[in-house]
Amino acid sequence: MTDFLLRLNDRFRRSTRLYMVLVALLVGVLGGYGAIAFRVLIEWFQSLFWGTEHFSIAYLQSLPWYWIVGIPAFGGVLVGWIVDRFAKEAKGHGVPEVMEAVALREGRIRPRVVIAKALGSSLCIASGGSVGREGPIVQIGAALGSTVGQALRVGPGRLRTLTGCGAAAGIAATFNAPIAGALFAVEIVLGDFGVPQFSPIVLASVAATVVSRSYLGNFPTFDIPSYSLEHPIELVSYVLLGAAAAVVAIVFIETLNFFEDRFDEYEGVSQPIKTAVGGALLGLLALVYPGVLGVGHEAMNQTLSGQTAWLMLLPLLMAKLLAVSLTIGSGGSGGIFMPSLFLGATLGALVGHASGFLFPATSAPPGAYALVGMGALVAAATHAPITAILIIFELTNEYAIILPLMTSCIVATLLSSRLHPESIYTVKLMRRGVDLRAGQDLNVLKAVTVRDVMRERPVTVAPGMTLPKLMDLVARSDERCFYVVDDNLILKGVISMTEVQALLPGQEVLRDLVLASDVALQDWPRVAADDTLDAVVADLDGDFRHELPVLNEDGALVGAVRAEDVLTRYKQEVLRRELATTLDHHPPATHAAARRD
Repeated sequence: MTDFLLRLNDRFRRSTRLYMVLVALLVGVLGGYGAIAFRVLIEWFQSLFWGTEHFSIAYLQSLPWYWIVGIPAFGGVLVGWIVDRFAKEAKGHGVPEVMEAVALREGRIRPRVVIAKALGSSLCIASGGSVGREGPIVQIGAALGSTVGQALRVGPGRLRTLTGCGAAAGIAATFNAPIAGALFAVEIVLGDFGVPQFSPIVLASVAATVVSRSYLGNFPTFDIPSYSLEHPIELVSYVLLGAAAAVVAIVFIETLNFFEDRFDEYEGVSQPIKTAVGGALLGLLALVYPGVLGVGHEAMNQTLSGQTAWLMLLPLLMAKLLAVSLTIGSGGSGGIFMPSLFLGATLGALVGHASGFLFPATSAPPGAYALVGMGALVAAATHAPITAILIIFELTNEYAIILPLMTSCIVATLLSSRLHPESIYTVKLMRRGVDLRAGQDLNVLKAVTVRDVMRERPVTVAPGMTLPKLMDLVARSDERCFYVVDDNLILKGVISMTEVQALLPGQEVLRDLVLASDVALQDWPRVAADDTLDAVVADLDGDFRHELPVLNEDGALVGAVRAEDVLTRYKQEVLRRELATTLDHHPPATHAAARRD
């Protein structure tokens, strides 16, 4: 039976477009049901923890203090244990892990991430963790798409696309936003708007939305009054809102990093204890500001409708910022997209009140600024203005505010990307040494080590070699670098043709005074055989160096790596990937060949 299914899969793969349409629809349906199951799981855990599926601020205020402090702490213990025991990828907000898998592992995500992320994040959100649903469902959907692709044995190009399909399906089903789901996947997760990737992702997003609407209905996430641009001069206020959103987004990113670093410093403390401490501190904060617990829909709706007193806005913004940082920094599992919307709405309402005070005749209500602030802060934090603009539109079904929304989002993105080059997603990867900004082409060198391309017998000279003998060696050799080593091959310095040429005019005078050790440069960069090629490219390019010595752990010379060898290997890796993608779109006809895919 298995062989029959594999042969059937191989036959369908020959029709590139039809095959990807069918598989993308399958991933979309799975992503839609995954989003629904995730929401049901959250509500079920909420009923266990709090005695109600949808706890409100008024309900929280009626509970005893030890319950508000204890439940987030208890949830933290469970989340920390799941993350530590089953899948460490489930820690945090999830989107950077998906981006890393797409960029470095051809979209491969372990299937167990689906269960670990679903349980960990639902427990975190249900127990009051100040995080959102979108990050987990992106990772869950991407893991489902990756699992389907791996089960069907598709190639790297298609696997990355199916991973993006799962991410788009998760966003679309969670927020009832098919356009935003598709753009989130291509702009943030894949970073590729190419038609071969975009078409299946759109189909998956549509399929997931159909599934979601059939169970949850077709309603916007936020129900707000109708807002519009009151006067063209008001755009100045929206420009200032975009600038303020950029600053708050940078503070948000740095605060998250700060708390993650502080909790990570305690290496001897187990993960469940860290998340329990973070949950307890969150509960203490919620005694004063109960609106910071959970996703925060109620508090955001109040702000969007203009019901939040202006004196409460700045303290609420700071409290939410601290609450999210405690949850994520201590090791909780959940998204940062909805907290970004919360912070943006609060900031926008604050700017709206200020604008109304200064320009009462031409200013819209604070709720309009809160709506625009949501998009501006998301754009500033993610560096993805297109996604931010469209997702706010789909979350609210409010088109009249689109002009101020576009203005604030673009200003916020330009300023934040200038002041802080890394987004809230890529900064986590940069801290691991993964630079997605360098492009996918450079990443092909991450899988190749220096040992794979180094030359094992570079020309060596003794430290006491005289200048005439050195000149004679240079004349008889085609090498550009000569390595000065002792009897144990310990590197003492490097002599390049530049240093030798500088001695040519005075060689008759210096012939008995200059030794090889006098000419050698001591500060020449060195690399290890296990270093990856992407790490040595910068050293090869610096100061016109074209060759680097390769040393072992004892400092002994074992080889040399040249720029031309790295370039040759780079071209080979790029060609290999292009061929893999080409074969992926023109699958082989035999089952044996399919196994090599």
